[in-house]
Amino acid sequence: MADTAALSIAETIRQSLARLTPTERRPALDLLANYPVPGLEPVAQFARRASVSGPTILRLVAKLGFPSYPDFQKALRDELELRLQTPLAKAAPPDKRSPAPARDFIASYGRAMIANVERSLAEVPRPAFEAAVELLADRRRRVLLIGGRFTGSVALQFYLHLRELRPRVQLVSGQTATWVEHLLDIGRQDLLVVYDIRRYQEDVVRFARQAAGLGASVILFTDQWLSPIAAIARHVFALRTSMPSSWESFAALSALTEAMVVRIHERRWGEAKQRMERLETMRGWLNPQ
Repeated sequence: MADTAALSIAETIRQSLARLTPTERRPALDLLANYPVPGLEPVAQFARRASVSGPTILRLVAKLGFPSYPDFQKALRDELELRLQTPLAKAAPPDKRSPAPARDFIASYGRAMIANVERSLAEVPRPAFEAAVELLADRRRRVLLIGGRFTGSVALQFYLHLRELRPRVQLVSGQTATWVEHLLDIGRQDLLVVYDIRRYQEDVVRFARQAAGLGASVILFTDQWLSPIAAIARHVFALRTSMPSSWESFAALSALTEAMVVRIHERRWGEAKQRMERLETMRGWLNPQ
């Protein structure tokens, strides 16, 4: 399979949908919706699940770049292991007792981070980006933002910018028990922006599924292995987060978020300018010089 280290199987499927036949697209979409379970089943069982023939499954696997179904399943199992990695399971720091070659840690780490950002932004589908911006710039829509234990910080970053540019923006945070209050009035005109990267947070996944079930459109920022939320998201942005360390990098998530803020500002400059001017006036009331 070409470039297996770069693209996850889920990403490869999403990018291949346009060139699949309608029959091949059925198992592909079923795999994305229940990722990765169908692909770990025997060919006959996967075929029955998707209401296609066994040869259709094998043709799909071949189009995805695998020489055989066992090779495809092995790649899925390897990817599943990567999706579930904890910081402790990733590369351990070097043994301090052994001499290490002289190197500039900040420079080498920075290069890896910049590579993540550059590749991520290059791979962002431009039509999806513009479509997401158009939805987020629509003042008639309420926007809710949510993230996980760590990615919540990027959701907060987006929230702080969006609330200056447009009304009706809410951050879903705090104790999980209070999240249901945000679901109470969700409808078809609402947007949910979700940040979810590997070890995908189950309560965030459940919240997104509930919101989508109530009619909300979901915009997902995730990693290359794709959160389960991708199956119900209207727009998915799969970004590079893996680093040569025990921790994920949020640089690409933050970079695309900033790009969206700027683009929304450009698309709604007149309204945003008036709103920001009113905000500055009100801030002056609270903090007179």
